[in-house]
Amino acid sequence: MKTAENVCSTGIRIKDKKLTWKRSWQKYKYLYFLILPGLVYLIIFRYIPMYGLAIAFQDFTVFGGVFGSPFAGLKNFKTLMSNTLFWQAFVNTIRISGLKLIFAFPAPIVFALLLNEIFHPKYRRVVQTISYLPHFVSWVVLAGLLDVFINSSNGVLIMLLKSLKFNPPNIMTSNTWFVPMLIVTDIYKNVGYSSIVYLAAISSIDLGLYESAVIDGASRFRQVWHITIPSMLPIICILLIFNLGNILDGGFSQIFVLYNSLVYRTADIIDTYVYRVGIVSSDYSIGAAAQFFKSLIGMFLIIGANYTVRLFDQKGLW
Repeated sequence: MKTAENVCSTGIRIKDKKLTWKRSWQKYKYLYFLILPGLVYLIIFRYIPMYGLAIAFQDFTVFGGVFGSPFAGLKNFKTLMSNTLFWQAFVNTIRISGLKLIFAFPAPIVFALLLNEIFHPKYRRVVQTISYLPHFVSWVVLAGLLDVFINSSNGVLIMLLKSLKFNPPNIMTSNTWFVPMLIVTDIYKNVGYSSIVYLAAISSIDLGLYESAVIDGASRFRQVWHITIPSMLPIICILLIFNLGNILDGGFSQIFVLYNSLVYRTADIIDTYVYRVGIVSSDYSIGAAAQFFKSLIGMFLIIGANYTVRLFDQKGLW
């Protein structure tokens, strides 16, 4: 009897799931169509190329291809681990990404909080528009603008400082100043655009909470500290997990267009190392091994960060 009841209840659940999916499709089919291009992009450019990870375990040749090159086991990884230039790039990546995490990650949060305090709608829209624009300018263009301002021979800012009897350093070739310049330019380019998601989180907060706080005599700072920031914590935690997972990225586009051989000691990161070894020198197996190592570390960082966030009763990725 119980077996019959179980079979019956299982059949009802399956039918309910089918009905739920059918209703969901009828209700949200246009949203599913909107997702489709992004899904196709992910499959073509993210999932299909994964078969190329096999190159990291091969003595890869262009003529042999992925399926015709001889298997090399862990030889490429041993070669990579014994390369001092790789470890230099690894340390530089951790340092640059760590500094970006400390300074660039909180910047849009602070900017969103400040922007939320602007009550004049027109002025607020102007500030938002101005702050968003740098994000849509490529790093190549920004590199040209930087050269105009901080070129050691005829940069506008450098010439101004020299006219004021200062002795400014050559930032683009200085191992001391190059990394701080990367952090500042990264904040300048992304602070406005990255604040959009935080502004969306702020706009979803129930205004009744602020009204209750005002009645209780809370100052504006107390309202931000006890209402706004706690309401933003879930999205902050999720984005922090993503940033920790990408900590070995470093920012290839930015560094590639700005750096030079004089600052390799402090600015060469894993991605630029892979570019020189894998693309320029055509050592594809070593380049693939470096990327595989980087992806593996990133995966463990995401899992660890997600677990840590959940320990503090915050919502993680899963």
